[in-house]
Amino acid sequence: MAEEIMIETRNLTKRYGEKTAVDHLDLTVRKGEVFGLLGPNGAGKTTTTLMLTGLTEPTEGTALIDGKDCLRDPMEVKSIVGYMPDNVGFYGDLTGRENLRFTAALNGLEGPEAEERIQSLLARTGLLEAADLKVRAYSRGMRQRLGVADVLVKDPKVIIMDEPTLGIDPEGMRQLLELIREMSKKEHRTILISSHQLYQVQQVCDRMGLFVEGRLAACGTLEELAEQTREGAPVLTEIKVEPADEGFVRLIKELEGVYSVGREGSRLIVGSDRDVGNALAQAALDCGLKLVSLRPCGNDLDDIYQRYFEKAGHEDGNRDGSKIKRFISRNR
Repeated sequence: MAEEIMIETRNLTKRYGEKTAVDHLDLTVRKGEVFGLLGPNGAGKTTTTLMLTGLTEPTEGTALIDGKDCLRDPMEVKSIVGYMPDNVGFYGDLTGRENLRFTAALNGLEGPEAEERIQSLLARTGLLEAADLKVRAYSRGMRQRLGVADVLVKDPKVIIMDEPTLGIDPEGMRQLLELIREMSKKEHRTILISSHQLYQVQQVCDRMGLFVEGRLAACGTLEELAEQTREGAPVLTEIKVEPADEGFVRLIKELEGVYSVGREGSRLIVGSDRDVGNALAQAALDCGLKLVSLRPCGNDLDDIYQRYFEKAGHEDGNRDGSKIKRFISRNR
């Protein structure tokens, strides 16, 4: 049975005068999936989320959420979509609980039902102890978790989050990512995350799209993106064995497809023109060595971006290369 599509854009385009912010975007996001729309500031990510939420009109093309047209049926779309902007706005002189009551009332939810849902959401987001404190005293991480509770008040099918991890401390980050996983895997909500923070997002997304200058440059799982952007670049594999003697290094160099072996103590980096992970593990076993670890290298999102932009720079004269270099360096 075909997977249900919850978000779909076709030829979606937004121009501001002569500037094209989003350029003929074709995108599909499946039900229950966490999809990351990733790219530098100014790439068009926020403009895309604004068109999906009906907050700005496309110049051309269509955007559908659960089959509903975001431009023609904005109220129907809003009824099933929760939007969490990059800087969640709350009334600072109200408590967390009072802010959630206000949102519940706006969505026609009041009385005991509202109070029960608010209490449950405060517990889920770890804010019960801070529920009756004024929001102006909340940390950035607490405000983001309150933002999740605020979005969930109306029980949406789809959640769109713009830079949700920005400025959060490590513990707040862990809690927020855990919440996102739970909403997707346990509750089957569809979540679209727009972000430029590669490492944090790669931990939680099922698939990702690399967004550059308003265009979707590549799309897929982390492994698929690595393959799409590799194209002739070496496959790098890290293997650690004990003891890592020269005999083992010589054996590795003789494996089919291997053309380089770098060594740092017990850590070996093997360059090859194909996946040699199984062959490396077998070689260690044949030599009677203890296999400590074996993992592919260069499959992190920052490495994938680096390869993509290096290739793009060669093809188009390194257009806007300084912005890309700054973006990649911030994520390393």
